[in-house]
Amino acid sequence: MTAEARTAQTGSTTRSNGLRRVLGGVSGGVFEAVPQNRVALLRVVIYLFTICDTVWIVNDVYSLAAGSQELYHPMLMRRMFHLPTPNHTYALALHVVIIAACLLCASGRLPRALGVLVGLVAAAAFTDWVSIGMSYSKVDHDHFALIVALWVLPTVGVARFQDWSRSEAAGWALFCIQVGCVAIYFLSALAKFRFGGWNWATGSTFAWAMTRRGTGLGKMLLEPPWILLVSQFMVITLELLTPLILVFRGRNRYVFVVLLLGFHLSTFLALTIHFLPLVICLLAFLPLERHSTTKAQRTSGGRVITR
Repeated sequence: MTAEARTAQTGSTTRSNGLRRVLGGVSGGVFEAVPQNRVALLRVVIYLFTICDTVWIVNDVYSLAAGSQELYHPMLMRRMFHLPTPNHTYALALHVVIIAACLLCASGRLPRALGVLVGLVAAAAFTDWVSIGMSYSKVDHDHFALIVALWVLPTVGVARFQDWSRSEAAGWALFCIQVGCVAIYFLSALAKFRFGGWNWATGSTFAWAMTRRGTGLGKMLLEPPWILLVSQFMVITLELLTPLILVFRGRNRYVFVVLLLGFHLSTFLALTIHFLPLVICLLAFLPLERHSTTKAQRTSGGRVITR
């Protein structure tokens, strides 16, 4: 073999190895095997919260469905699937389906095939429920990650609380929920620029919000004005940086989650605005299985696997 041929072969091998490393990194992030009991715990929280969401958060579907149909402008999804114009009976039947399906899925006792089917029914019914409000010009963007969670959790199959085996299917489901969370933050920042212009951060958005619905704490922040101005820069910077949480691992990831939780807490204390569906889905970034460590595992030196 000539020197030129050896050089070409070496270059081809180097490029091939580089491509494998890149693909391996992507595969490791998307299909990283995580403990099954992490999904088992998250599943219970997600399905029970979904029921609470329909009762206390997105609870205006009945009034919207019973109101003037002239205000109903079906969003694209409802038009694509030819979903009917909602009325009180339709909303009631949909609510019953959501509650029953979520309770069954939260129990985790369904066989694999039936569990997947019931999970998909819960996802479809809740998506329909949220889309009704959006068809009356109500925007529940904080529900996007929750809807994603309901669609992907059934793909994991059976997951038990004491099952420490790792599963790539579980890792893929968690990654989808994480991407859903990041999309809410990052696209929210882009929407600020799109509708508010590049001067959104230097405007009076927060000041207007505080005067309109601010709490006692929120109105205290009106003076001096620079506090709210700095807060706007901080919020939009945090939202633009959220894709980093998909790359971070361990302590860096947990610190980022704490920052996001702090942002939501401050928003609630200042404006009584919460993003609970999104906050609940942030649990997908945390090693929930640590809290289910059994006494036997602690005494036997069993290692807790975290992502």
